[in-house]
Amino acid sequence: MAAKRGKRVHPSLDIVSSRGTGLAGKRVVLCVAGSVAAYKAIELARLLMRHGADVTCVASAAATKLIRPDYFKWATGNDVVSRLTGELEHVKLADYGKSDLIIVYPGTANTLGKLAAGIDDTPVSTVLTVGLGSGIPMLVCLAMHEAMYGNPSVRKNIEFLEGKVIFLKPRITEGKAKAVEPKDVLDAVLQRFGLSRVLRGKRVLVTAGPTVERIDPVRVITNQSSGETGTLLASELISAGARVTLVYGPGTAKPPAGAKIVRVETGGEMMEAVKSELEKRYDVVVMAAAVSDYAPVRPSKAKIKSGSESLSIRLKKSPKIIDVVKKYRKDALLVGFKAEADVSREALVRSARKKMAESGADMVVANDIGARYRKNRSLSQVHIVGRDRIVSSGRARKEKIAKLIAKEIERSLA
Repeated sequence: MAAKRGKRVHPSLDIVSSRGTGLAGKRVVLCVAGSVAAYKAIELARLLMRHGADVTCVASAAATKLIRPDYFKWATGNDVVSRLTGELEHVKLADYGKSDLIIVYPGTANTLGKLAAGIDDTPVSTVLTVGLGSGIPMLVCLAMHEAMYGNPSVRKNIEFLEGKVIFLKPRITEGKAKAVEPKDVLDAVLQRFGLSRVLRGKRVLVTAGPTVERIDPVRVITNQSSGETGTLLASELISAGARVTLVYGPGTAKPPAGAKIVRVETGGEMMEAVKSELEKRYDVVVMAAAVSDYAPVRPSKAKIKSGSESLSIRLKKSPKIIDVVKKYRKDALLVGFKAEADVSREALVRSARKKMAESGADMVVANDIGARYRKNRSLSQVHIVGRDRIVSSGRARKEKIAKLIAKEIERSLA
């Protein structure tokens, strides 16, 4: 979902992710220079938003003579930068890691020359100078008269910037080098963010997070899962163009923008949510949740008094959610997870293969959550056990592991 400005959500944000989630969670800065093609920047902003992006416009003085800043604010729901103040707008938007992409649409000869020379005397040129220095990916959509496009100095500037920015070449027609259409810019942006031909449009069901089993109205049995691996994997699949539904237990990791979220608490609730979702068509099902293996036989309806010296709770084994998936969706690619503690790689792989055989899973992601993992929970190591190969991640951050799992899912579908 796009970022909020203030306490209320701008009505224009209703369109966010209405046509796709390939740009969900991505922060895009749209720099609008003084060309008559500036009016198409509104359409481009809306297209980016409809695919999940949070768009902020930076407009030059020349651009504001053609299009009022309020129009940009209406289109994006975000304040428009038309001048630089003590708020350091250029730093907030274009410093290291502040945005995911800067688009210049339209990119005039004047703006191009300032970018090449490091001149920053306007809001647009200053944002571009900072963005180029901080390494934020930059997409420049050139637009000018054909004679200007052929000017040796302009060509020299383009040559200097090639490799540093991505150019979308203009369409030469009617004596003008016209900016490419907004839909073509959208396609280039989606490709930039790794939209997968295989995963695009695929329906994916992901479970993540722990579950809690109630002992009484206050106390529960649970585990230490944060839900981070599952939510990161869901985010990767969304960025690749998949349509993701996340059945999420009470984890601490933030669920990704662009996913349909189904909140649950207990293992029973997660089972019912998964069964309900599987009544619909899904291409991929990922069982990343850490579901409690046991639950109290008879949870107390009243809070259990704390006066007793000891307390016995009888537990029953919970059904395995992964075991029902193939009964509902035989053709879906099923990905399971298997955690062990302080075992050898060989034992971990054997455990993963056993789970595959029992559940009919197509691959199982196995990891060791023993002493080494507990020393640094930001790092993990997984072995992705498939039917024809095993891929190991090495000790890595969970973001990298999520990318690796997503790539293996893509490979299996292909």
